[in-house]
Amino acid sequence: MVIDLRAYPLSTQNSRVTNLDGDGDTTRPPLTGSVGSGDADIRSDLDELIEQAYRQIFFHAMQSDRDPSLESQLRSGNITMRDFIRGLLLSERFQQGYFQCSTNYRMVDQVVGRVLGRPVYGEGERMAWSILIAEKGFTDFVDGLLDSDEYLQAFGYDLLPRQRNRVIPGQPIGEMPIYQRFPRYGSDWRDALAKRGCSTSSAQLNASMISSTWSNGQPPAWALKLWLGLAAIGGFEVGRVILTIAFEMLRT
Repeated sequence: MVIDLRAYPLSTQNSRVTNLDGDGDTTRPPLTGSVGSGDADIRSDLDELIEQAYRQIFFHAMQSDRDPSLESQLRSGNITMRDFIRGLLLSERFQQGYFQCSTNYRMVDQVVGRVLGRPVYGEGERMAWSILIAEKGFTDFVDGLLDSDEYLQAFGYDLLPRQRNRVIPGQPIGEMPIYQRFPRYGSDWRDALAKRGCSTSSAQLNASMISSTWSNGQPPAWALKLWLGLAAIGGFEVGRVILTIAFEMLRT
């Protein structure tokens, strides 16, 4: 039996205010045309939107993290900005860099902040989406946010999601950006990585010190005999030198 999304109160202690960009108009005209039309303005606008989309979802993206296929579809007008955001959230980069190193609760905070541009309303919303992730998976969670009335009313199909700022009592400025409040992974994952790295390094070091010709961690029989023979000869020579020195000291 599939559990429906739990209801949660849509309340917050702080009032909504202007966008982080300032008091200017924060809306954008819908994307029209394509790069293929040869319009330099359209190409420049799309380039800027794509860069902002990467920053919104990944905070920063290296060249290897980019998705040329998604970018090409957006530039040609085959997908909307909403589809582009969905593709980034379901990409291998986001799966490995965010989803796999976060709990469901933390993932809700991460994605709601990046997609809806606000923190979660409270523990009720966090738990509701976490249950959906556990039951239906991360893809249904992303689709649920992008198909929600809140997202469509705020950003529609063509506007880029962005953080919607809030007033904090006692502070002259609003909340910090969502990627600063919720880094890619938390202290629990960082500590797990540190422990895993130490154990892995020790195992690799021990393995590198053992020759591939050894059997069950023991050297070959001939090598063991050679080592014992050299040790015996060395011990004999050391003893001879000590006795010679002692004899000469007694004679003088």
